[in-house]
Amino acid sequence: MTWKERMQRWRGNLNNRFRFVIMNDETFEEVGSYKLTLMNVYVAVSTLLVLFTVLVFMLIAYTPIKSYLPGFQTTSNDRELLELAREVNRMDREMRAQQTYIKNLQRMMGGKPETVRDVPQVIPAAKDSSSPAKKISQSEVDEQLRQEVELAKIGKLAQQVRGNGKLVSAEKPIEQLFFVSPLKGEISAHFDRKKDHYGIDILAPKNTPIKATMDGYVVVSDWTLETGNTIGIQHDNGILSFYKHNSTLLKKAGSYVRAGEAIAIIGNTGTLTSGPHLHFELWQKGKPLNPADYVNF
Repeated sequence: MTWKERMQRWRGNLNNRFRFVIMNDETFEEVGSYKLTLMNVYVAVSTLLVLFTVLVFMLIAYTPIKSYLPGFQTTSNDRELLELAREVNRMDREMRAQQTYIKNLQRMMGGKPETVRDVPQVIPAAKDSSSPAKKISQSEVDEQLRQEVELAKIGKLAQQVRGNGKLVSAEKPIEQLFFVSPLKGEISAHFDRKKDHYGIDILAPKNTPIKATMDGYVVVSDWTLETGNTIGIQHDNGILSFYKHNSTLLKKAGSYVRAGEAIAIIGNTGTLTSGPHLHFELWQKGKPLNPADYVNF
């Protein structure tokens, strides 16, 4: 049989009619009957394959699925991932700094500031002359220099921004600042570092209002076991003021207060008190100051 005869026979078989019958296996009842040809089956299968191929192509081309397939990632996706990683690192640094700030506030509220003994001593590692020096490419050096310049600019700008975002001059000496007396009364206990008394105690009648000594934001407005109802205000020039043993707090954390504005009511709360009075503290950049040197009580 020649090749031509085989092709003619195959074409003939394609047009042969077949009956596809579906019947019940137990009763032999005919459920369905369909007339088919090999050509119809071939066309139907080919059509399904083409539709499936087109559907897969549309899913890959016009849906985000392609970003999960190897070889289809674009440079924009890599850039977005890099930006997200940088944002996560920045948020992690800010969170750590905020935790350290809160920890320092809690220590100052409890009258236990950080001392030199609390700071871990860092011993510089000895240089090994035998090990080869690490080579740094010119591009890495340029990148480090650019980062240092940008950080220096941001630092200078941050030192100039005050209040509602306006640019003002650099920090003033504390001697040139004006402090409002939070309370007029008799001083019953003075500032004494040796006795860990980092503020002054002022006596006044019951229900006397306590005033903010300077403009600032309330960063602490809470109750502690030792100092009772305590409020802390962050001012310019790195100054913090604390008002302890109050009977009532009039401001919440996050509030902005003006100098002379009532923030609490004098009281006798906490374990470190024996009568109604105000324990007032001033701190600058983590160091306690004697309020009597700057405030006229």
